[in-house]
Amino acid sequence: MQLYLYDHCPYCVRARMISGKKMVPVENIYLLNDDEDTPNKLIGKKMVPILVKNDGSAMGESLDIVHYIDQLTGGAPLNTIIRPEIEGWIKIADTYRNYLTLPRCISIKLPEFATQSAIDYFISKKTAIFGDFQQHLRNSQIYIDRLNADLIALSPLILSDRGVNGTFSMEDILLFPLLRNLTMVKGVEWTAPVLDYMNSISRITQIPLFDDRTI
Repeated sequence: MQLYLYDHCPYCVRARMISGKKMVPVENIYLLNDDEDTPNKLIGKKMVPILVKNDGSAMGESLDIVHYIDQLTGGAPLNTIIRPEIEGWIKIADTYRNYLTLPRCISIKLPEFATQSAIDYFISKKTAIFGDFQQHLRNSQIYIDRLNADLIALSPLILSDRGVNGTFSMEDILLFPLLRNLTMVKGVEWTAPVLDYMNSISRITQIPLFDDRTI
């Protein structure tokens, strides 16, 4: 199978997590961010992740891909219960996380931004939605301070480094990709429980963090 994706995309990380955890062989194919033709040919719109199955058919939607790969392996299915506290934490982080990560991901040598045209395309599309990148970079400390406080609030919700609720589950599929992207941000004060959790899930899913490329 083949997975078309971007490295910075949290939704793509969801699909990578389940294939890594379940040890399902999947070839990761990184698209340039301005490549509209490939996803349009595969599923009729510009969206990732896209999984091309062994029969040649293609599917989008990250959680559909997670479910498909999960059921391929047999055994106990992924626990899909989401605690309201985790759902609430993600909603809070969603209000500002993009202001920290979007201006930075274009500068850390990710494959989807290997050309200037891909970078320009991304900036044009995302600033139309989220606002000026340079302004967000100037306001970084405001967002970092919010994140540092929110990480303290998240810490007691992490019950084990094997998974946020004690075992690998849908909570990890939703939470880890957001935290991973935030590891590209310099100056974040990661609490010990959150850092241990991220490093453990990184090992379990074979997805590296960005902590060697902080900006």
